[in-house]
Amino acid sequence: MRIPLVDLGAQQREIDDEVKAGLDEVFGATAFIGGPAVGRFEAAYAQYVGATHCVGVANGTDAIELALRAVGVRPGGEVILPANTFIATAEAVSRLGGVPVLVDVDPVHLLIDPAAVRAAVGPRTEAIVPVHLFGQLAAVEEIGKIAADAGVPMVEDAAQAQGARREGRAAGSFGLAAGTSFYPGKNLGAAGDAGAVTTSDGEVARAVRVLGAHGSAAKYDHEVIGMNSRLDTVQAVVLEAKLRRLETWNDARRAAAARYEALLADVPGVTTPAVVPGNEDVWHLYVVQVDERDRVLAELNAAGIGAGIHYPTPVHLTGAYAHLGHGAGAFPVAEAAADRIVSLPMFPHLTVEQQEAVVDRLSQAVRGSHG
Repeated sequence: MRIPLVDLGAQQREIDDEVKAGLDEVFGATAFIGGPAVGRFEAAYAQYVGATHCVGVANGTDAIELALRAVGVRPGGEVILPANTFIATAEAVSRLGGVPVLVDVDPVHLLIDPAAVRAAVGPRTEAIVPVHLFGQLAAVEEIGKIAADAGVPMVEDAAQAQGARREGRAAGSFGLAAGTSFYPGKNLGAAGDAGAVTTSDGEVARAVRVLGAHGSAAKYDHEVIGMNSRLDTVQAVVLEAKLRRLETWNDARRAAAARYEALLADVPGVTTPAVVPGNEDVWHLYVVQVDERDRVLAELNAAGIGAGIHYPTPVHLTGAYAHLGHGAGAFPVAEAAADRIVSLPMFPHLTVEQQEAVVDRLSQAVRGSHG
């Protein structure tokens, strides 16, 4: 039995008729840039998140960069973010000329550590970016207070958390702005690259829209130097159809996570993920920790199990960010986790039989580490 890390085919089969009808509309009207589907999706996603505004952009990296620019981060400004994240979080800061200030994560949930954030705040801090990693919200109340005390905005990286909630409130609605990604493998994924910024601040929303349209609110009237980053109408059609199903699909992910927890309860040598009290996770990834991770992962992959690593190298140890001057040992929690984490197959259509097969193979592999 070959089991993929993510199965997009099952999702696509559910929405196939709706997408074909939507694409016929787009191509019939030749509404390729800013077509009606874009406005419909932006309004629907803003309502879903609980924000006043949603501005569709070309991808998740642009979303974070545009959000940071819109809230006032300037070249040379420092932006605090976790070392345990996809490199795009730091990349977005670097692209606008800012300075990523990395901090460690907590050892239980692998989310940004508020104490480390507070210690990192300085006179050049211009924003703080909590990352809602693996589908679970970071400590937004505490980090929001740190940001408020410092007089700087909190900008959420909600790329892995569409539909995740904390005390009933959705990811993407806590900060002054939030960037999200609709990369195909996300909980809400397009058929290519796409992203969005959500905010309840009208000025921030306008700034994002202007910056993403070559600095222009009206054709050929360029207020500032911007960029070309717009949500493609074709992608909006796909996202509309998937958004209608997102709650059902997230519920299926939660059920799959509960099954994994039960199946792994008696497997020695596997540490299962913990959920922060008050959080409602959407399980973008199901990440366990094991000894001898590379060997275990190789055995899973050899058996046809599409497991992976998110992420094998903390940001500070990548070649791209060697210039920050952080060597091995700078962020010990993130580094230790990077050597132990394995992402198991997780998607809404994952079956009980598939999960039993994954756990069976994982059990066999970890026995090699624990006799």
